[in-house]
Amino acid sequence: MPFAIEVAAQTDVGCVRADNEDNFGYDINCGIFVVCDGMGGLAAGEVASKIAVDTLLQYFQDRTGKSASSQNPSENVSPRARALGEAIQRANHAIREASAVQAGQAGMGSTIVCALVHENFVSFAHVGDSRIYLVRDGSIRQLTQDHSLVMQGLRLGLISSKQAASSKLQNVITRALGPEEIVEPDLDDMIAMSGDTLVLTSDGLTRVLTDEDLLACITAAPSVNDACAHLIDSAKEADCDDNVTCLLIRFVEERWYQSCIRRFRTGSDHGKAVS
Repeated sequence: MPFAIEVAAQTDVGCVRADNEDNFGYDINCGIFVVCDGMGGLAAGEVASKIAVDTLLQYFQDRTGKSASSQNPSENVSPRARALGEAIQRANHAIREASAVQAGQAGMGSTIVCALVHENFVSFAHVGDSRIYLVRDGSIRQLTQDHSLVMQGLRLGLISSKQAASSKLQNVITRALGPEEIVEPDLDDMIAMSGDTLVLTSDGLTRVLTDEDLLACITAAPSVNDACAHLIDSAKEADCDDNVTCLLIRFVEERWYQSCIRRFRTGSDHGKAVS
């Protein structure tokens, strides 16, 4: 039976900061979903994250109906995942171009985490410490590995999980859009199952909530909209000192009447937040 997807997304400035440098966007018709966390101070982080979201959405909107292809072949991932990688390179270039022409935006950058969905096939990519989680059958699993100094130390066995959780260097990332001419995103694919929920989130959420907290918020909520709101509220109750953004995608079995409705969808099936 074909899948339908339910989507909810929300962003919040958090408990401390005056500006929101997170951005998210999605287009259900194209199957593209993106969360970005900007950096650079003043309004530059907001600009960088918006450029990244807009570039990803436009890339896949322009190629609607075309087969996935890429100039960077890889034997390890699908053409759709490679297309995500190409779109991320374009976003990186766009941020660098904007940074070069506006003095106040020099050095700006952004993390990115994104998913491309076609029926039950999901490709995903990320740069930085924004994350994707999979909630399936009452358990949660992180699908991405943070490009951060602390997580690199943890993977190498140089620090413990407890030290990583309390480190003051958690905001030091080793990869981002903007700083370098070429960026290296991590790419992967998966097959979704009925009932699966994908969680795309900025680090403002995951710094204050554990994986178990995320799972409890999502499984207790009657809908993805409620789960999204619960996650944001829980982060704020934990006095998060960063912007908080989450985007949830749930895969459900599509009923016969939903497939009829899907044929008549218009461009209204998209969402975009500008902080």
